[in-house]
Amino acid sequence: MTQDSEAAATDPAAAVLDDLKFNADGLLPAIAQQHDTGEVLMLAWMNREAVAETIRTGRVCYWSRSRGTLWRKGESSGQVQTLKELRWDCDGDTLLLLVDQKGVACHTGRRNCFYNALRDGKPAIIAEVEISPEELYG
Repeated sequence: MTQDSEAAATDPAAAVLDDLKFNADGLLPAIAQQHDTGEVLMLAWMNREAVAETIRTGRVCYWSRSRGTLWRKGESSGQVQTLKELRWDCDGDTLLLLVDQKGVACHTGRRNCFYNALRDGKPAIIAEVEISPEELYG
């Protein structure tokens, strides 16, 4: 076993982080997708610490650009994402997180964040609110 493969065996986050290319702000986009249905849930941002924590704990953690801090999905709403598989693209600059989403993924109370669509040449809302933001966040 090589030194690199030994390190990867003991610290899988280190092996993944070595392959990733973060932008000038130290972030990369992460797409969350429901692991068993393929439904695209949301896009958020991750820094090195968020990626490492997600791999280490199995609970998805993002970087909140607006708050400037780690954001553990569901920490205030209870709508937790459990990591099933982490993938990265050929350039190493985008993540695909296959997750098990408990409840809704969107802060608007919808199942996913992609509820706006252009249909028949007109903008349309294609998913209803399942739980009010007031119920989610108090």
